[in-house]
Amino acid sequence: MLRIAKPEEPRVNEDIRATQCRLIGVDGTQFGIFDIKDALRIAEEQGLDLVEIAPNAEPPVCRVMNYGKYKYEQEIKAKAARKNQVKIDVKEMKFRPKIDTGDYETKKRHVMRFLAQGAKVKITIMFRGREMAHPELGLNMLEKLAEDLKDVCTVEQQPKLEGRNMHMLVAPLRDRPKIALSDIADDDIDEASEEE
Repeated sequence: MLRIAKPEEPRVNEDIRATQCRLIGVDGTQFGIFDIKDALRIAEEQGLDLVEIAPNAEPPVCRVMNYGKYKYEQEIKAKAARKNQVKIDVKEMKFRPKIDTGDYETKKRHVMRFLAQGAKVKITIMFRGREMAHPELGLNMLEKLAEDLKDVCTVEQQPKLEGRNMHMLVAPLRDRPKIALSDIADDDIDEASEEE
């Protein structure tokens, strides 16, 4: 049965299309240029596989190895790399240009809480109707918020007007002093959820 190799996988044994190859042994020693039939015979004598590791070379480079063991080790490395990846959440906080001071402070504390949890925060100013005639109000608010939060975050994306919304993206500082979630009052959080 003909096995079709996936594009990202190297060709193995009979799947190798070249007529000649530069052969590398199990321990990394170079044997020289061989016909594919002879290279396959050498690999079979050792009970191993012939794997094409550099198909674009002239002639292609093939290595004698235990392909099943090699593939398993690659999967283990990929799994470990995925395990160590850090997933960054992006939260969103919406403001209006004519927000009251108390509401502004509450939403600012929400943003601080999100940053303390390690998430990036997309801050959106929503304009309605005639508010679009004064986008500088939204810009001033975003600049004020960035100034208020400069100790805990950096502005990753400057304020940008898109349609009826103005956006700004902030990210937590890498070596910032940790903000305890207890510093952000729970009753403020409850008030904000009632507003929304």
